[in-house]
Order: sequence, then C-alpha cells, then structure tokens
Amino acid sequence: MTPIPSLLARIDYAAGTIDGCPATRRTLSQAADAFADAAAVRAALAHSDPLLYTVSTCEYGTGSADIHCGLGVLFPGCVGEEYFMTRGHMHARKDAPELYVGISGRGMMLMQRGDGTEPREVPLSGDCLVYVPGGAAHRTVNVGDEPLVYLGIYAADAGHDYESVRKRNFTNVVLRGGNAPRVISRAEYLSSLQGEK
Repeated sequence: MTPIPSLLARIDYAAGTIDGCPATRRTLSQAADAFADAAAVRAALAHSDPLLYTVSTCEYGTGSADIHCGLGVLFPGCVGEEYFMTRGHMHARKDAPELYVGISGRGMMLMQRGDGTEPREVPLSGDCLVYVPGGAAHRTVNVGDEPLVYLGIYAADAGHDYESVRKRNFTNVVLRGGNAPRVISRAEYLSSLQGEK
C-alpha cells in the first residue's frame, strides 16, 4: 500500500522551496536551446553560467486522479535581447491541462499547439491565474526586474515532454523593449540577427 503523503507542506516564497519537496535548478547552459540568439548565449556562457530558474516539486500520487505541483522561481535577466525563460514543455499525456497561479513578479506565458500553430502570450503576475489547455506547449518568461514566482498544478500522470519543444522550439520570442516587452516571431528575430552580421 502506498503511504499517504503529508497533507500539509510549508512554502518558503523567499527561498523558492516547498518543505520536503526536491528542487531542480536550471542554468543557461541547460536551457541554451530555448534562446534564439545563439551568439548571445555563447557570449554569456563565456563569462558565467547564470541560474535561470528553480522548481520545487511536490508529488501527491501517480494516477490521473492525483496531482503534482511545482513552485517555480524564474529570475530576472536577459541573454542578448531575450528575457530569461524556462525551457518550456508539453505534457507527455497530451490532453493534460495545467493551472498556473501567479504569486509575485511580472511575466508572460507563451503557449502554442504542439505543431507550432496558434501562438499566444498571456500575462502571468501576482494577480493572475493562467489556464494551459491540454495539447499546448508552454513556456514562462520573466519580463520584470524581480523574480517571477508561480505555482503550477497538474495531473500526476501528465508527465513532461521537453524533447518536442526542444526540436520545434516556440514560434514567438519575447524581447526587451523600451517601455514594454516585444513579442515577435522567432523567424523574424533570426532574420534581423542575420541582417546585423
């Protein structure tokens, strides 16, 4: 018989952890493929390998009636013109949705179908709930100057498919702008980078 998990877990928002739940750390070198500007990634890594984000994950069971949740902390910063972001993923169980609860900071959630169509961007901040429907690839981007803290809640059997996102990547990129972030197509941004050479 599977033991019943603890019914109470304490969240430390400042540390970005949940008591008793393992934390994963992702640095730029581990998420380099997410960024469109490969030259900016190489230049950044020549100096350091900055921490982009952490996720502390609680697992309550393994079936579709059980849930998992992850407390994400995405740090502020840019690589070239692109804001720090997560690697992004789809769920291995394609119909599994996810609910993101914004806690603090200012960010965006990029979403698109698995085939790269229907790209969308939705604000994610301390006053937002963002629903990610089943079948949607999704990536979190920090567009502010403080950590973006959020909680993701999903079915325990949803799984994570990072490879599909790595191969196709996202249709749009989020760039540092004057007064507000700019969202443009990856193809347009790559073309502009080629024009600079």
